[in-house]
Parts: sequence; structure tokens; C-alpha cells
Amino acid sequence: MAEAAAAALVKVIFQKLADEAFKKYARSQNIHSELKQLGSTLSQIQALLNDASHKEITDESVRLWLNSLQHLAYDIDDVLDEVATEAMHRELTPESEASTSMVRKLIPTCCTKFSLSHRLSPKLDSITTKLQHLQKQNPGLIVKGEKPKINTNRRNETSLPERDVVGREVEKKKLLNQLLVGESSKENFSILPIVGLGGVGKTTLARILYNDTQVKDHFELMAWVCVSDECDVFKISETIFECVATENKQFKDVNQLQIALREQFKDKRFLLALDDVWNQNYDDWEILVRPFHSGAAGSRVIMTTRQQDLLKKIGFNHVDNLESLSHEDALSLLALHALDVDNFDSHETLKPQAKGIVKKCGSLPLALKAIGRLLRTKTEGEEWDDVLKSKIWDLENADAIVPALRLSYHDLPADLKRLFAYCSLFPKDFMFDKEELILLWIAEGYLNESTADKSPERLGQEYFEKLLSRSFFQPAPNGESFFVMHDLMNDLATFVAGEYFLRFDNQTEMAEEALGKYRHMSFMREDYVGFQKFEAFQRARSLRTLLAVYVGVEQSWNTLYISNKILVDLLPQLPLLRVLSLRRFNISEVPDAICSLNHLRYLNLSRTNISKLPENVGNLYNLQTLIVFGCESLSTLPKSFLKLKKLRHFDIRDTPHLKKLPLGIGELKNLQTLPKVIVGGDGDFAITKLKGLENLRGELSIEGLQKVQIPMHAREANLSQKRLTKLKMKWGNDSQRGSLEKEVLAELKPHTDTLKHFEVEYYGGVEFPCWVADPTFHQLVHVSLWGCRKCTSLPPLGQLPSLKELLIQGMDDVKVISLELSRTTDVTFPSLEILRFEDMSSWKVWSTNSEVMFPCLRELQIIECPDLIDVSLEALPSLRVLRIEGCCESVLRSLVKAASSTTKLEIKSILGLTDEVWRSVIVNFWAVEELCIRKCDEIRYLWESDAEASKVLERKRRMRITLGAISYHLLGCCI
Repeated sequence: MAEAAAAALVKVIFQKLADEAFKKYARSQNIHSELKQLGSTLSQIQALLNDASHKEITDESVRLWLNSLQHLAYDIDDVLDEVATEAMHRELTPESEASTSMVRKLIPTCCTKFSLSHRLSPKLDSITTKLQHLQKQNPGLIVKGEKPKINTNRRNETSLPERDVVGREVEKKKLLNQLLVGESSKENFSILPIVGLGGVGKTTLARILYNDTQVKDHFELMAWVCVSDECDVFKISETIFECVATENKQFKDVNQLQIALREQFKDKRFLLALDDVWNQNYDDWEILVRPFHSGAAGSRVIMTTRQQDLLKKIGFNHVDNLESLSHEDALSLLALHALDVDNFDSHETLKPQAKGIVKKCGSLPLALKAIGRLLRTKTEGEEWDDVLKSKIWDLENADAIVPALRLSYHDLPADLKRLFAYCSLFPKDFMFDKEELILLWIAEGYLNESTADKSPERLGQEYFEKLLSRSFFQPAPNGESFFVMHDLMNDLATFVAGEYFLRFDNQTEMAEEALGKYRHMSFMREDYVGFQKFEAFQRARSLRTLLAVYVGVEQSWNTLYISNKILVDLLPQLPLLRVLSLRRFNISEVPDAICSLNHLRYLNLSRTNISKLPENVGNLYNLQTLIVFGCESLSTLPKSFLKLKKLRHFDIRDTPHLKKLPLGIGELKNLQTLPKVIVGGDGDFAITKLKGLENLRGELSIEGLQKVQIPMHAREANLSQKRLTKLKMKWGNDSQRGSLEKEVLAELKPHTDTLKHFEVEYYGGVEFPCWVADPTFHQLVHVSLWGCRKCTSLPPLGQLPSLKELLIQGMDDVKVISLELSRTTDVTFPSLEILRFEDMSSWKVWSTNSEVMFPCLRELQIIECPDLIDVSLEALPSLRVLRIEGCCESVLRSLVKAASSTTKLEIKSILGLTDEVWRSVIVNFWAVEELCIRKCDEIRYLWESDAEASKVLERKRRMRITLGAISYHLLGCCI
């Protein structure tokens, strides 16, 4: 495990040493010979790493040797980074300013009175000497040609069922149905994948299915093969043949074997179980399955695997992962293996510890069985407490648990091993934001641009997906775009991260002599973080990462404090920091000392109370990510900003007081994230500057578009070449120049393949240009038109094939909506689910001419449209929520037939809604389960009589009614 981290670091070092610009600068500073000597020694050590990977698990001396190498590799990387940073400083600071610049004022005098070679030569000599010493201490390693293959073979696994299996009834029922009935397939056989992390019970479930009586009666031929990592097509085919053939045969090659296998399968319905598939090579798979095509229709292949890569290549776009056991089933499994009983009813005193152990194991069956066997000899509560408090890896039965998860780790490429180990900085139950995690990986240097013909961000996306497909991450249960890590995976990350990573909390016991070893540290964000807790870290001068993290739902009203001494006294003592997150702390000022952290790549100040950044923030030459999202007091940015040439991501969302961008920001060619630009007048940010930001992608809000005087300048912004997913265009509230604004908007057409979210505010044109409803925007799911008060018509948005949500508000001059929202052929609004009209003061008529319109609409809101009297819509079969507010009663009456499937009806301030009108309306809303009525004072009663109310309630077992602020749950009663 240490070998993978050391190898990855050494690889980065050689990439830096090979850079021509770096070598040129090193020669100019007379340190090239030292670097050459260092590289030569390191190269000889690198040749030993393959052998080290063989031996590090079993040989403690090899592991210690690798740890020493990794520490030295960190030191070398830091020195090389110092050289590169100094080169950039020289490039950006003219010689005449060098001695008087603020940069020099911030660097200690001891470091400025000598040249770079005087400062670094002793460091390089010391590191080289240590490397040579390490080389002499070689613990018996030799040069080997390739890395060892980790043995994932499980030849002791069989198809025979286990004696005691708990749970899995739901999964069994679902998969049995797919085995015995399933869906029709163009092939004679289909794949039934069972995917999940190691130890979750994939093989157990496959055995249950394989040995089911119905399954045995249904299939003519059956075969079980444990594949593991070998994926030798000949051996697997041979095993299958031995299972299905009645005679013993020897075959010389794959061709003869597969011909024979094809004959065995011919016109027979077969079931084949391929257990523990690791190989993701599609070519191997295609050769393996060739004989299967001769089988009868309805044949099946059960595949258990930890990885989804091969399944995606085969054509599975989505695969459900096998989850851990339910809490109750997990308790039963633990009771069975620890106490030989079905539950803890007869061992109540052990139940609290049992629940804790189940949570500790994440309800993972393999871990529960192993710990259950361990607990067989322990019957006292205190002994169970000891197990509960121990780390999984320290238990005497750990060898039964660790391999199942460790194998998944060993199968990862070296680059992915580092990314996974980095996740040890985050506590259990942490909600991972994929984009944010990738930015951290980039800042740490894990996604080097030169390693592939891809951007680091693209590489990070691919690597994250690989970890996700192998179950190192799982989608968060709340359905949002976050991810979580299984508790045991978190334990594994901590285990493999070694002595370089520290997750610091109040329970952490730490020897001061260990401080110098730590390179990456996170700490829990608390109500108050005091200096005393961190005072010792002034000696952790090699620290690269300082992350404030949090678990759970963040409450926006909570104020979190951090001692100013940490900012002013501690941070300057950590000169090698690359990642610094102070997110959500009540910080009103960023100390100037932060600008001396020359290695800094990532700075997160989001949701703090800062009003400005230090003038010398431009001295952070290596800065790649700067996050000030949610800094509501931030009003100005320093002039030195233009020196941040490496800046890739500048998140300034939710900064309402920031009304001006610094000059030169348009020259930062590497910028990919800039979610807000403010178009200014003469001397301010011009919209033409967007042209230079060729890599801009993701979210963009363009404010101040009323200041664009020439439409051709808008064209120069070149939005059609930027891969934007969310775009907001905003004019001034008093904008009046309609024809000019239409010409400007016409030139701002974005990329059609990527846009998903589009908003327009205060547009002053009379109509929209044609591109706004162009059906080639095939990914566009949300459109909002807000405050476009001069528009007299709407664009034909019904043409957009993927549009799910449409919000139209404050369009005062729109009187009739008819053909504008329609399309000429096929279905109109084929995907729309939510439609909202609000504050349409002149709107009178809404009519349609399409036979099939709004087939998916589930929510319709019409709010503050007082003049709307004529609504003619055909049936809305999917409508479930109808909200009408500030309209006349004719709107409600007009929608009665179209909206009869509504289950939730909300009405407020409906003019003319008398008892008579209400009774004629409510009888048609036969499906309503939730009714909310507010400020409809002309209604005196809901039903004319008890008999009528009873008739309504006969159709509903339960109905919730809200009148004003009072809610009633009706269960056969009347109001």
C-alpha cells in the first residue's frame, strides 16, 4: 500500500524534472547539477518498487523503507515546487520591482539575502544524501520487470448453498422473476448482474438463486464458475464444459473447446453463474460468450462483480447495487453467528452493544459473520464493549474481513489508490460533493495534466466514476447529487492512508514527534475552534492540507468561530500548505499572511463574512481554486488578481455586493469556473472579454447586459463555443431599449449540446429571438423568464424536447398565450412536469391548438393573474398538484375537466368563488386528497349537506383539508 503512494509521488517528480521550462530555469539558477544527481539516485530506487509491492504486506522492513521513501519524495516535490514558484514570481515581477514588491516583504529576510541556489542547494544536498542512504539500506529488494498480480482467486467458493442465510427475501423475489420470466431480448441469453462491494453478499445471493427449486426445474443446463481475476477464457470455458457435458474430453485450443461448448448449449435453455468477475476487458468477454448464442431463448447468465465497467461496455446504462442488510436482518445474522440464536430477545443486556457493532460493520454480512465468530467466546457485556470500541483492523478476526475489502483496493491502479486514500480525511457519514472533491485532488497534484490528453477536471470525473463503479462510493440516500462512503470503506481508506494523513478531532491522541510526518490534516468544524487545540501544529511544517470538515446538515443560522491566532500565528508556520479551507467560519478579514503561502492551490473562504481579499492575493501564483461562494459582504477584488495565471476555478456565486470585476480577469486563460460576470461601462469588464475565456464551462450569470451598446460585441463573447450547463442573462430593471436588446440577445446563443438551465431577467425586448426555443437544445430541462415586461408574446417553448420546468413571471404586456407555447407537429411539451405563471397583470386568454399537450405535467401554478378569464386546455392526465392564487373563479372553472386527476388542490384569494361556483367545481375534483383554501371568504361551506359530504368521503379513506391556517384530517366526518 505504501508502494502505490510512493510510486505515484516519484512519477510526479520525474514529470516535473523532465519539464523543459523547469530545466531551463534550474540551469539559470545553477542548481541543475544537484537536480540531475537527485534524479539519478531516485531512478535507481524507482527500479526497486515493483519488487517492493510484492513484499510490503508480509515484510515489515520493506514497509518501513517505503515509508521513508515516501517522506523523502514529499520533500523533493516541495523543493521542486519552490523552484517552479520562484520561476513564476520572476516572470510576473519585473526586476525593478523585485526588491520592493510586497512579495519580498512577506518572505523572511533569511530567505531573501541569498540567491535561489544558496537557499536550495543545502536542501537538495541533504535530500540526495538521504536518498543515497536509503538506497544503501535496501531491505533485500531487487529489480523486477512488472508488478505482482494480487491473488483474488477464490477457488474454495462453490455453488452449494450456505446453511444459515438471513434476509434477502425482497432481492430474491425480484431476481427470481427476472430469471424465470424477465424481459424479451434480441439475444438468446441475457445477463443478470449482481453488483456490490466486497462482503455484501453477492455470492450468497447468487447461490440462493442457483439452488432454488423453480430455477432447477426451469433450466435444462446449469453451470457455476468462480472467475476471480484470471479471466482465462480457455479455463473458464473448460470449467463450463465440465459442468454441462456428460463425457470427459481434453481440448488443445480455445477453438475446439468453444465448438464443443456451442454444441452442448444448442437449443437448450441454460443458466450460467459467473462468480466474482474482475476482468473488465470487453474483447475477452466477447470471445467467452460466443458459444452462448446457440442456446435457447430465455437462457440466463448470473454475474457477480464489484465493478460496473464491463457491464457498461455490454450495454447496461444503470445497475442497482446490492445494498447491505437491513438493520433487523443484520442483528439476526450477528445473533446467529455469535450466540446461535435468531435474535437478542434472550440476551437483552448485549443488545445495545450488538446494535453498535451492526452500525460499525455497516450491516455488511461478511464483517458481521467474522465478528460474530469472534464473539462466540465472549459472553460478558464488557468484552462486547471492547470489540465495539476497537478498530476493525485491530480485531483478532480481522483477517476474515480485511481481504474482502483490501482486494478491491489492491485491484485499483496506483493513481486511484492515492485518490481513495485521500478520502480518509473525511469522517464517516460525510456527504461528498463530487466536483469539490475533484478540485481537492487537482490541488494536491493527483491529477497531473501531462499524464493524459485530458484536463485534470475531466480526468477527475473519470477516476471518480471508476471508484463509484467499484463501490468505493455510493449515491447518497437522500437522492441529491452527493455521495457517501460505506463505513468499512472509510476504515479501509484510513488504514491504507498510513502516517501521512490525520483526521484530527477531540479524541485524537497525538505524539508531538509525529507532527513532522503529517502532510494532510482535516479537523471538525465546531462552534468555536480555539488556538490551544492547534498550538502544537506549529511544528507540523510539512503540512500540505488543512481542511475544515463537517458531518450532517449545515444550519445556516449557526455562527461558527475560529481563533484569530490560528489565522495570524499558525498559518504562516505552515509554509507548504496547498489546500486551505476555512469555510463557514465567522471571519471578517483575511490576514495578509495567507498571501505568503506560495504553494497554495486551493483556498475556500465560502460563507465567511469577508468584505474584501488582501491586496497581495495575486502573490499566490500557484492558486488554482478560489471559492468565495456565499460571501454576502464581499464587495471588492484586488488589482493584483490578474497575476493569478493558474487560476482555474473562481466561485463567486451568491455575492450580491460584488458589482465589479477586476481589470485583467479576462486574461486568465485557464479559468473554467466563473459563475458571474458583471458587464460595466468604460474601463470596466466588457462583454468582449468573455472571448478570451475559452475554457469557461458550467454555470454563468451575465449581469448588466443593458450596458452592451453594440450587438457585435455580444457576438464576440462567443458563448456558442463554451460548454455552459446553466446560463442566466440579466438586464437592468429599468431597461427600455427593446430592439437593441433583441439584437444583443440574438448574438448570445449558447452551446446547444450542454445547456440544461436557462434564465432571463428584465429583458426589454418585445419578442425573443428564434434560438431561445430552438429544439436543438436537447438537454435543456429548466427555463425561467422573469420580469420581461415589454414582451408581448412568448417563444414556442413547446418545441423543447427535454424541458421539465417552465417558470414565467412578470410579463406585463402578454395578453394572449396560444400558439406561442405550441409546436406544429407531434406532442407539445413532451417532458414538461412543472409549469408556473406568476404576476401576469394583462394576461386574458390561454388557449391551445394541440391535441396532445402536457402529457407529463404534474404541477400547474397560476398566481396573481387577475385578468385571466378564458382558459381552454385539453386533458392533463398526469396533473397531481394545482395551485391557483389571486385569479378570478373562471380560471378554476375552466380547469375542472382538464385537471380532474389532481390530488392536491390549493386555492387562495379567488374572486367570485361563491358557494354555488365551488359546488360545481369540487364535484369534478374526484381524486383530491389534500385541499387547501385560504382567503376565499365568499365560500360559507364546503358541501351542501352531510349526505353530499359523506358521498365524497366514501370514495376517500383519508382527506386533509386546510382552511386558512387550520388543517383537518377527515376520516368519514363532515365539515
